[in-house]
Amino acid sequence: MEALALERKAEQNRELRERLMQLKKERNAIILAHYYQRDEIQEVADFRGDSFLLAQKAASTDADVIVFCGVHFMGESAKILAPHKTVLVPDERAGCPMADMVNPIGLRELKAKHPNAKVVTYINSSADVKAETDICCTSANAVKVVNSVDAEEIIWCPDKNLGHYVSQHTDKKMIIWEGYCNTHDMLTIKDVEEMRAKYPNAQFVVHPECRPEVVEMADFVGSTTGILKYCRESSHDEFIVGTEDGTGYQLRLDSPNKQFHFASKFLVCPNMKVNNLKKVVKALETMQPEIYVPQDVADKARLSLERMLLVK
Repeated sequence: MEALALERKAEQNRELRERLMQLKKERNAIILAHYYQRDEIQEVADFRGDSFLLAQKAASTDADVIVFCGVHFMGESAKILAPHKTVLVPDERAGCPMADMVNPIGLRELKAKHPNAKVVTYINSSADVKAETDICCTSANAVKVVNSVDAEEIIWCPDKNLGHYVSQHTDKKMIIWEGYCNTHDMLTIKDVEEMRAKYPNAQFVVHPECRPEVVEMADFVGSTTGILKYCRESSHDEFIVGTEDGTGYQLRLDSPNKQFHFASKFLVCPNMKVNNLKKVVKALETMQPEIYVPQDVADKARLSLERMLLVK
């Protein structure tokens, strides 16, 4: 029965992929997928990447329609950078708890307390918060962005763990918001110690959204793209991976002869996994759910994103 179910699932996916190719051509659409998406979505994506790479692609694509397979704030960022494009998301319920931990009212209050500070906001945030921000960043360029800002004080939001990591690589005073990624923050020292005991020859690579004490244990710390590059180019052939398990697709694709063990079975973002191939097809069939950002908010938020893209 299980074999029959798997065969039927494979047939359904083949049919969905064929329908998707037809719809993409009809709509002049591009599929952007974050590395944390399900394998079935990453397989059909025109472009896979982390938040920074996908933001760049959204800003430069010639497609009329962008289907953004990630979470809601990513679709908003694409719409802000490509206001004349139609931006669809497979499931509008794919939110981000960390993004919800900061709001524009609270951020304005903090800015009033620190009038000389500039606001650097992680891209994992709402359009409303980006509109209150001087410059955005991603985990890939966070240190560069903070060090590029012409201010000695930085209001950082919303991820305290990434903020702590950045604070170790800058002389600027960091005023750090108390948000966090539910998935990455779940990883503990105990988890890593157990995995190292089980796989003593493996290197531990970790995302800076993890807790500081976990990050300190790592052989390599980097963004999702940084982790992929390190593992691909490393002479080591076994890794304990401290980031969301969707990255396994690209890790295995890049290095089929290497072994990857995720540091915890709980490194799964339920919001990223809300999307599936059937919903991607339906989004292009119905042209819904479509992302809208009010123009006044988009105009302010766009400046913070465009400043980020200029940082080299």
